[in-house]
Amino acid sequence: MRADAMKNYEHILAVANVVITEHGVDASLREIARRAGVGLGTLYRHFPTREALLEALLRSSFDEFTTKARMLETASSPDDALVSWLREIVEFTSNYQGVVVVMMAAKEDPESALHASCMTMRTAGKQLLARAQAEGLARTDMDGDDLFSLAAALAWLSNQPSSAPRAEYLFNIIAGAILTNRASSDFGV
Repeated sequence: MRADAMKNYEHILAVANVVITEHGVDASLREIARRAGVGLGTLYRHFPTREALLEALLRSSFDEFTTKARMLETASSPDDALVSWLREIVEFTSNYQGVVVVMMAAKEDPESALHASCMTMRTAGKQLLARAQAEGLARTDMDGDDLFSLAAALAWLSNQPSSAPRAEYLFNIIAGAILTNRASSDFGV
């Protein structure tokens, strides 16, 4: 990619991050292009679909979550590692209203631009869960798909006006239900 094209690409992503944080994943692509100071054609040359833009925007964060999970596998106790990773995923995804729906759909669609990133992130969580399960610290009747779904549900709840004030409380209840050695009161509930 030429230097000017790379500069446009990175600038569009930075602007998209702001606009999508403000308006959610259904934010106007025309508004993103306008704020980036590029034509709609330039935006579409870099990102032919909304999903391609979201994938580029989210990929680096998803990769960071995967790296973080690998670090947590050896740096923290299995239960603390799992809860820390889950908390970060929920906080991140709740910053992008509507991304949960996109992620859940991408997980089921191998043709989706987001599929590989979502599956890699799910696998990272699955490994943290398996480690906690092997130590007898997490319930054994759930798997990585369940963990991914619970993270999505918690992120969705945190974006609902009636639930947002209780998001931390609800997170703690779910974390306490996943772990066998802690009650939700151990998380401050």
